[in-house]
Amino acid sequence: MKYKETIDLYDDEGKLLKSNVALEKISPCVNKGAQRIIDLTKRTVAINFGGIDDALKTGKVGGKGNQVLGRSLKVDCVKDCDTLTKAIKDMVSVVDGDDTKITKIGGGKMILVECPSSRLAAAATYDVSSTVAAAAATQAIIDHYKIGMFDAAMVKAAIWGSYPMTMGMDGGNVISVLAIPQNSEGLGYALRNIAANHVAMMTHRNAIQASALSSTFEQAGEFEMGMAVGPFERAQLLLYAYQGLNANNLLYNLVKENGKTGTIGTVVQSLVEKAIEDKVIKPGKKGKSGYIFYETKDPMLWSAYAAAGTLAATMVNCGALRGAQAVSSTLLYFNDLLEHETGLPGCDFGRVMGVAVGFSFFSHSIYGGGGPGGFSGNHVVTRHAAGVGIPCVVAACALDAGTQMFGPEQTSKAYQDSFGQLEEFKKPMQAIAKGV
Repeated sequence: MKYKETIDLYDDEGKLLKSNVALEKISPCVNKGAQRIIDLTKRTVAINFGGIDDALKTGKVGGKGNQVLGRSLKVDCVKDCDTLTKAIKDMVSVVDGDDTKITKIGGGKMILVECPSSRLAAAATYDVSSTVAAAAATQAIIDHYKIGMFDAAMVKAAIWGSYPMTMGMDGGNVISVLAIPQNSEGLGYALRNIAANHVAMMTHRNAIQASALSSTFEQAGEFEMGMAVGPFERAQLLLYAYQGLNANNLLYNLVKENGKTGTIGTVVQSLVEKAIEDKVIKPGKKGKSGYIFYETKDPMLWSAYAAAGTLAATMVNCGALRGAQAVSSTLLYFNDLLEHETGLPGCDFGRVMGVAVGFSFFSHSIYGGGGPGGFSGNHVVTRHAAGVGIPCVVAACALDAGTQMFGPEQTSKAYQDSFGQLEEFKKPMQAIAKGV
């Protein structure tokens, strides 16, 4: 579907990347950059050779607290990385010269395996990337170290973890951005089931790039679950443009204007002033008290402005605190203040406020140490906003300076070391602009 408006795309430093971009050109169904990010997300897994070496040396396989005493194998996968990588690539690839690619990381401590597209095309789900890479690594190690039939099961356990005794590959040494499909709590939730800490680390804690990558995952998920069909497509594209991709430099300017001394309230003020200036909203009827009700002819665009404001307020507030824990209250009270100021609905027509109430309870009350970094768009508490809540959580985690019980370095360092080495994940804003 074609739309009348165009946008300018800016990067995380406020520099123009591409001007006069037709709105539909950023759609994950059209944009080559977004499609490349999603493709790599499905096709790429990391194999932790250092982890395999440790697991086989100690017998600690199958997840936390599990150790098979008296069972150990001496292998040196890190040292023999090149030989093992060649064998793995031969088994993973379908035909010579296909798009199978293996990248060596950290001197051989880890490898990044991009499975061939033909395997994804012949599969119902993205499971194939993890299963094929895990099977190839298992076979390569058994062959190279001439491991016998009575010890081969330990190699399998070191790589596959507790699967198939548990559905997930708990304790395994194959790492995917995506959780297994069985963990998606609804149709189309796979790309939204990525922990906020993971995304923060993949972008090396760059808050704006992190929120852009998160927004790409979230909005692609919205498209996948049928939320961007017919008149709703424009609503999702506007949310993606203004919050995720810093359209017209709105997000960057809001943060810059309020960064030094601003508060949630001053971001509200800046956003309303900008919305009036851009003729997105205008003063309407005046109440007996003198209160002015604002009105808009484009509620979808207003919601997109509110989404950018919500993210900007998160960066200002959580950045000042240097703590992610304030994100839930920021989501709530920025939009509460915005609604009181204008008389118009807040971001995503009130659903972000709804998310924030439950989110505050689950991350601060009954769970106490349940930090925001463990949440995703698939979580029962944070799923309800149309892809515009989690990018704020990701930005908050990127700005966090160690206040979480489980911080990004503790839960997600491997994602920075592996997937964070790919430019598409590290700088998604540039990838999207190039894909126009």
